Parts: sequence; C-alpha cells; structure tokens
Amino acid sequence: MAISSRNLHLLRSSLRVRPIGTRGFASHSSEPISFSVPPEFKTRSPPYPALLTRLEEVRQILNRPLTLAEKILYSHVVDVEEAFAGKNDHIRGETYLKLNPDRVAMQDASAQMALLQFMTCGMDSTAVPASIHCDHLIVGHEGAKQDLQASIAVNKEVFDFLHSCALKYGIQFWGPGSGIIHQIVLENFSVPGLMMLGTDSHTPNAGGLGAIAIGVGGADAVDALTGTPWELKAPRILGVKLTGQLNGWSAPKDVITHLAGKLTVRGGTGYIVEYFGDGVQTLSCTGMATICNMGAEVGATTSTFPYTDSMKRYLMATRRGPIADAASAVNNLHGYLRADIGAEYDQVIEINLSELEPHINGPFTPDLSTPLSQFGEAVQKNGWPSKLSAGLIGSCTNSSYQDMSRVASIVRQAKEKGIKPKVPFFITPGSEQIRATIENDGFTDIFLDAGAKVLANACGPCIGQWARDDETAGKSNAILTSFNRNFRARNDGNPATMNFLTSPEIVTAMIYSGDMAFNPLKDKLIDANGNEYLLEPPQGDELPPSGFQQGDLEYLPAIDPMPVTTAEVVVSPTSDRLALLEPFEPFERKELKMNVLLKVKGKCTTDHISAAGAWLKYKGHLENISNNTLIGAMNGETGEVNKAYDFDGAGYGIPELMIKWKSEGRPWTVLAEHNYGEGSAREHAALSPRFLGGRMILCKSFARIHETNLKKQGILPLTFANEDDYDLVKGCATIETLDLLQMLNNPDAGSGVITLKVTNQDGTEHVIETKHTMSKDQIEFFKAGSAINYIGNLRRQRQGLEQQT
Repeated sequence: MAISSRNLHLLRSSLRVRPIGTRGFASHSSEPISFSVPPEFKTRSPPYPALLTRLEEVRQILNRPLTLAEKILYSHVVDVEEAFAGKNDHIRGETYLKLNPDRVAMQDASAQMALLQFMTCGMDSTAVPASIHCDHLIVGHEGAKQDLQASIAVNKEVFDFLHSCALKYGIQFWGPGSGIIHQIVLENFSVPGLMMLGTDSHTPNAGGLGAIAIGVGGADAVDALTGTPWELKAPRILGVKLTGQLNGWSAPKDVITHLAGKLTVRGGTGYIVEYFGDGVQTLSCTGMATICNMGAEVGATTSTFPYTDSMKRYLMATRRGPIADAASAVNNLHGYLRADIGAEYDQVIEINLSELEPHINGPFTPDLSTPLSQFGEAVQKNGWPSKLSAGLIGSCTNSSYQDMSRVASIVRQAKEKGIKPKVPFFITPGSEQIRATIENDGFTDIFLDAGAKVLANACGPCIGQWARDDETAGKSNAILTSFNRNFRARNDGNPATMNFLTSPEIVTAMIYSGDMAFNPLKDKLIDANGNEYLLEPPQGDELPPSGFQQGDLEYLPAIDPMPVTTAEVVVSPTSDRLALLEPFEPFERKELKMNVLLKVKGKCTTDHISAAGAWLKYKGHLENISNNTLIGAMNGETGEVNKAYDFDGAGYGIPELMIKWKSEGRPWTVLAEHNYGEGSAREHAALSPRFLGGRMILCKSFARIHETNLKKQGILPLTFANEDDYDLVKGCATIETLDLLQMLNNPDAGSGVITLKVTNQDGTEHVIETKHTMSKDQIEFFKAGSAINYIGNLRRQRQGLEQQT
C-alpha cells in the first residue's frame, strides 16, 4: 500500500516522539538535579525539562505572555513548528493541536470498550502509564461490605476481564473497593504541569493539583495508549479571578455552583477555565479539585489552578514529597506552573469569596443555581417538594478529608443537642485511603451513631447505582446531594426524583430539619429538650492531623507494572456482558443519503442517548447496550419519550426502529436541539448509533466530548447554519449531502460548510447549509470508518516503514 506524504510525515513524527515498544512520558531528557525524582516516582512525575524546552520553542513563535493552561497544553504538542508557525497567533479556538498526553486513567464502565478497542491495535503494552479503576459497577444499598461482595459476585466476569487486560498490557489495576477514579488520581497521579486523559467527564478533578486533565471517550484514550498524537482544537481560556476568602457556611462547592449559574451548561464549551487571583491561595488542594470536577457541568474542556502551597502540602501528605520538591523548583526557577504577568484571557469573571453564600442547584440541570437565602422562596414558587426525602454526601466531587471533617463537626453538634437526622443519610468515601483515615480519626463512628449508612468506596448513587428502599419509587420527591450532576432519573431511576446539588455541609444541616426551605445560617432547630438552637458554622481540617491511612494494602497495585505478554485475555463467545469488536465499514466514498429517524426535542444528554443505571452491565457488549439508544429522548413532533414512527405511521421504540432500518439497509440520521450530548463522556452514545446504522447527527449545537466521540466512530456531526432550519425537516424525510465528497477530498479548501438537500414525505424540498468542525485527521477517521480503523491502518503502515528503515 502506498503511503501518502502526509501520512509518512505523521508516521515519522509519531516514531520520533514515542517509538513502538517503549512506554513513559514523552520526550524525556537528562534532568537537572533540581528537577530530579527517585526512580519510583519517574512515571508519576511530568518530564519538566522536556516540557520547558518545548515551551521555550512555543514562546519564540508566539512571543507573548501565556496563561497557565496554555503553558501546560502547548508544552505537550508533538511538533511546535507545525502547531504554531505561520498562524499569526490564531491559535485559541481555531488551531487543532496534536498532543502527547502523559497518562491515561479509565473507570471500569468505560474501560471495557476502551480496552476492547485497544486490543484491536495489536500492541504488547500501552505507550504511556495507565490505570483502570473499578468504581462504577458497585451498587449502593445495604452498606460497604455487603454491597461490595454482591457487586463483585455480579460483575466478576467484567472485573476479571479488566484485571487480565491490566496484567497483559502493564496497566495499574485498582480493584473494586479501592475507590473512585478521580479521588485515586488526585491521591496518586495528578501532578502540577501534568497532562492526562481520562475516560470520564469529571477527569478535570485533577486540575485541583495543577494538571490539565481532560475527559474523553475510549477511542480518544486509545490514541494516547497507542502513542498516536491526540488531537484537540486549542481551547479559549476563561479566566476566573478569585478574591477574598471563604468563611462560615460557604465552601469550595459554592464557587462552582455559583459559576454554573452564570455560565449555563454550555457557557464553558470550547474553553479551559483557569482560576487566578489572591483568593486561590486561600483554598485547599481538595477544594480546588471540587471546583475543577464540576467544571464539566458548564461544558468546559477542563479547569485548572496555579501551583499553591496547599498543593505542596497535599503532595507531601500523600507521600509524594520528591514530586512536590520538583514542582516547587520548576515553578520557582521558571514560573512554569503559573500564568505569565500580562497573560490575557478571552473572558474574565470575578468572584469575591468573602461575599459568596452557599448555593443550591437544580432540579434536573446543574446550572439552575439559587443562593441559599432565596431557596426557600424558590421551593414555594416552583412547587418543588417541601420535604426532603434523603441526603447523600461523598462522590468524586466531595469526598475529601476536609469535606468529611466539616460534616463531622455538624453531626457532633446535633449529637450534643440530642437529635438525629429526619431523613436517610448516605455517605460515600472517595477512596480506601479516605475511608481508612476517617475511620481512624473517629468520623465513621460519628456518622454511624447518627444513623448514617456508609457505602462502599465507589460511585454508587451518584451515577445511578442506588438500590433505594424507601417508598419514593415513581413519586415526586426531593433529595439533596453533594454530587455533580442531577439529570432526570440519574440517581435512582425515578424521573420524578428532584436532585438538588450543594455542598456536603448544607446537605448535612438540611437532614436535621427535613424541610427544603430550611436555612442553617438563620433558621433554628429544636433540640431534644424542646429548645431552639442555631447550628454553628462547620469547622474542619484541610489534612488529617495524624496523616492519611492507606487502609487495605491489597488494593495497592505495583507502581509501574510491567506487561505480561503471555497473559490471556478471555472473552467468552456466549457472554452477554462482553463481546469482541468487529470494525465498522469504511466510508463508501459517495454522498450520504439518509432518512430522519427522529427529531429530538429539548435537553438530550448522554444519559438520554445511552442510559446508565442497570445498563452499565452491558458496557462491554456493544450489541446489548445498543438496545438503550435514545430511549430517554423526547420525540419533537409528538412529545413522546422513546417513540419513533416508520414511513407507514407504525410506532416503535427508538432502538427498535433503528434495528429495523438497519436490517433494511436504510441509513438514518437524528436531528436535535442545543448542547446535544451534554454530560458524561459516554462513548456508547456514539458507538451505539453507529452500530445501529446511524451516519449523521444534525443539531443546533454539540457538547464537546460527544461531538468528538461521534467523529471518532465515523458519524458525521453537523450543526445548522440557520437554527430555524430545524423546523423545516420532518420525520422520515430524506436527507442527501451535496458536497460531502468535495470536503473530504479537499480538506484544505473547505469552508466548514456542507450543503444538504431535504425531501419531506409530503414532497416539499429544501436546501440547507450546515457547519462541520472536522479536522484533517478527523476526516481520515471518517474515511476509514472510525478512528480505531485509522489507528490500525497507521500501525500497519508504521510497521512496514520500520521494516524498510
């Protein structure tokens, strides 16, 4: 097969950056003593000298002050000259960057498909350090011990598969019970200046330790795992200036719940949120992680903070002193971990922490933000339930030691007054280290004495793994959580449950009242003697005074596991949980002709497109999980959920009609409104439509991760040039592309516009313009049928090139 000059350049570039058979951070060089770390920390410390060298090349071209996010991101580009030369600094929001991430982290639900895709590439090991975290498949019900045993029994086949993949390819395996991916990453892998990818939308949690950590789909993770340059359109930079200092009942969670209200769920799309200002220095490392974690709810690519003393303290406390010393040195000598003086942001928002009051966000969307002082009025005005039905704290967003210690101070106060929670209270430790530490420091006994149920170190109710025992099924009810996402039916499967997001402190105070209008800043409780009293503001320690306890050491994997190439990865051909992948067919090299299967109305998140909950068990079986495709979507023409209509007017469930049309050889498309694919980095929301015959998604706007996932799976994502054209297209209409081939064959000459001809069933015709954001490489994905097909083709060509050279 002839290799094009462009592909030849890419192959040689890839070989130069990360040769096959090697693994480690990109472009290591000899390190000055001030940046050196002991050998056991090498794979957990960014290659600071190489990054500084590359950054200096960037400075010579751009010749301007850089923000922190730009420094970290741009110092990870594969080829500085190719990325920046001749662009006249038209970088942010315009230029696609090819990047070499330092690390990959995968949670168990998404790791299955990521590894199934990685296996098709034929490599013996991952090109960069990677980890698997078993946290999504554990149901919260009876309590940690019982729930963990039950979940391991039910999911043994999946856990064994993931463990065998980890063994074979040299990946760290954090087994069920070890903790939530983002908490473990913060405790072990996140480092100032690091760039990592994670197969979960809340990967930006690691920004609390000064990293650039980006949530992606499994196919994107495979780029990094195979050493293929990972592509990202250079984000714009949103600066959030923090002044003052939090006090009283206000918590780091209130920074992001307040910001979400200002930005909305798509206000951060295409941006990295970079925090700066004097207020930054007053925040704990884990508090900054909370803020970065929930940045996913405004659509941001990621969020990050400059290096602070609290980061150094956290690194020291988590047994990473040498990395803290290296980070301090590189920042003191080169200013690498902070923005340059004079750096400019595309947008700036200022938040005075001293004036910030607690906020409560919801229901059904994380950006409906209400200050606590106005929440009681909002409950009454909107007809929300007046009584609280449950309070839940923990999750990857708020399970730090500081969170738990502040909650414990409130529970202690209530105990002294002789009162117990009025509603069920659930606590989810973020990791085995957190669980062991709060047990050691007496917090667990305090919680249990109050009647709380301590769940396993896992995601549990936050992502829909909650076996709820009360009488709320099918009934309207309100819960308060310290989680990050509150879409309809997300937590307990009940679409009438209203999840309101707030800080762990406010959740805890509210459970002692049970009244949704209760404001602990001014409203009083009644003690056991019938006397009124006002809760004191919570107090807590940033870090455990006696140090973090590691807990069960059996959870700890080898620091740098070596691949065991003889290990066998077994997938039973009769399994209903796992199935090997068959490649998607390559593009037919002719204009697309499709029918409109569905017009979606309103919010359509990845929860709507590929439901979680009970469906998580099929994450490794594409055919089975595809039976949930768009079952939560509302038909824009009839108002029905999970209902679509065939040409003869017969009604079907949406996936049933997809399956029927696929069997008939009829390609289809779906139309949608704004921010389509908001929410989790759930690549099944792209894989399943592709598997069932979808070729194009046409909407008013996309969420970033989902648009990328569609491109990776060979689906054409388009947006209306004129949003009103959405109304011109009817169900079952025929849509034909008129100039797709021209764009695919001449990507350099493309205008970013693709023209469609629409023919409705009644014979009316329309020609409409749509927009695409396909890069050159993404065009190659589409031609090959998927990004994995393309990577496989490149690898085969690369092997041929190696043989020649």
